[in-house]
Amino acid sequence: MTDPVSRTILLLDIEKYSDRDDVEQSYLRRMLYDIADRALEAAGIDEPRRRRADRGDAVMELIDANASVARLLRALLTEVPAQLRATNRMASSSAQIRLRAVLATGYVAIDGHGGWVGSDLNHACRLLDAELLREALRERSDDFVLCVSEPVHAGIVRHEYAGIPASDFHPVTVGSKNGPLPAWLHGPVPKGAATGSGTGAGRYRGPPGAGFHRGRRGR
Repeated sequence: MTDPVSRTILLLDIEKYSDRDDVEQSYLRRMLYDIADRALEAAGIDEPRRRRADRGDAVMELIDANASVARLLRALLTEVPAQLRATNRMASSSAQIRLRAVLATGYVAIDGHGGWVGSDLNHACRLLDAELLREALRERSDDFVLCVSEPVHAGIVRHEYAGIPASDFHPVTVGSKNGPLPAWLHGPVPKGAATGSGTGAGRYRGPPGAGFHRGRRGR
């Protein structure tokens, strides 16, 4: 296994992917790749500075730590929603693409089989798979929801860089098998969650009468 190196981690996942037939899934995957590529290009991140893993209904990008996280975040807040609107305007109702996204930073190593290893990557994946993020997307009329890790908020968001309004991000805590995981959600928090003044002060409780979902349901 290689020594761990610092990387920016970008995860994008298609909502309700498994509900589609093979033709629709193939189309959605093409659109996902195109949207991811355009966002990274808008952020000035060329192919030599990124490494991609395909997860079927999701893509995972490991990005050189020297690439601007602020510029990437601006692209996620502007370029991705614009691309989704343009794509869905031309697509049938059964081929609409809606995305959950997580932006994080941390240390990642490559194992002997080419797999990515690291607790920071695991945390990012758990944020992406969290019911809070799924519920946030279900409650929105637009087609995109973004969550950033605590280090991204502390290092970028809270400093109010141009095009990144800190007031649009809200502290949340999602459940994971290793305990509560703090993060920051862009846009309205789901009705089942409460926010507070401290980092990660809100914990998602889900809709009334519901608990946390397990596994990969609702993809």
